[in-house]
Amino acid sequence: MAAVTGIRRLGPGIIGRLRLAAQGLLGPGFRSVPDAVRGMTAMQAQDLQAVLWAVGQRVPGSRAEDVRGALDRAEIVRSWPMRGTLHVLAPEDLKWMLAITSDRLVQGLARRHRELEITAADVDAAAATALQLVSGGAASRAELFQAFERAGQSTAGQRGIHLLGILCQRGLLVQGPLAGNQQLVVAFGDWITESRTLGRSDGIAEWLLRYFRSHGPATERDFAWWAGIPLTETRAALARVSDQLAELEFEGTSYWLSAETAALLDDGVPGQRTVLALPGFDEFLLGYADRSLVLPPEHADKIVPGGNGVFKKTIVAGGGVIGTWAGPPGRRGAGVVPEPFDPVNGLRPAAQKSFGLQAAKYRRFLGA
Repeated sequence: MAAVTGIRRLGPGIIGRLRLAAQGLLGPGFRSVPDAVRGMTAMQAQDLQAVLWAVGQRVPGSRAEDVRGALDRAEIVRSWPMRGTLHVLAPEDLKWMLAITSDRLVQGLARRHRELEITAADVDAAAATALQLVSGGAASRAELFQAFERAGQSTAGQRGIHLLGILCQRGLLVQGPLAGNQQLVVAFGDWITESRTLGRSDGIAEWLLRYFRSHGPATERDFAWWAGIPLTETRAALARVSDQLAELEFEGTSYWLSAETAALLDDGVPGQRTVLALPGFDEFLLGYADRSLVLPPEHADKIVPGGNGVFKKTIVAGGGVIGTWAGPPGRRGAGVVPEPFDPVNGLRPAAQKSFGLQAAKYRRFLGA
């Protein structure tokens, strides 16, 4: 597909709003929880409560119980498909994604595994113990670790979580139904009964195409970082699918997106006055290697105070992050308080009203 030309005043705000549209945060959104997760390719899910709201924001009228129910029914799955980071994704995609990413990830953890004295024999022993424990059922993480200990596998000093991670990377275990705010561990084959099979090059090409359709405008480096795919393979995949995408150039860099998202440029990109209350760890911010287009670098430390890896909830207006908000997720009736970056002027009256509507939507989502 030819590059999109003749665009006037293409800037960060427009790129941000195009991303909101691609992610289902502008316009009609997605019809159901599984549709949203599948359409997004994968969504950050380190924080369970945060990802519930991230999905909910993209499915109009949904409730937290709808997202939890989709996890309980294996309509969506939460695991470590890439970067050693929890994501939710469609269950049929997990196996082929792991086939692409797991070897590199495990190799990257080899030094840590040596420090924890985890050998290949230990992994095999842990696998046998785990599969016997969850055969035909499920176990809590505490129960799994107790079984490891009984089998002579120490779980101290993060050894237990690394053993669990390896078994999930191998496609032997996966996180299953919820028990309160914890997920039980189940056998992969018991929980995910239908998996797609894709070769490495075909899989990376599909993964990249779906990423640009769900996250574009984005760069090849954004995808390489996000999926944990080497840049050389990313570029080879892009060469295969670029004719199915539109290309924008901004400040000398190529950004790729779907033709449907690019078509919004013809009549003016919507969302200039839209205000959203997004959760921490949302794909709108974390789905890209370079976040500076939507988050001014001078405010980055307000999103991740002290660089501690914990992302605060964000207020997004006009395609950019303009502040954070507070409201403990999961607490019914909790106050939702905006904390704009501009402490003097705060939110303008129209934005304050829009944020109030978002707060009400959040409370309804929680069931308040």
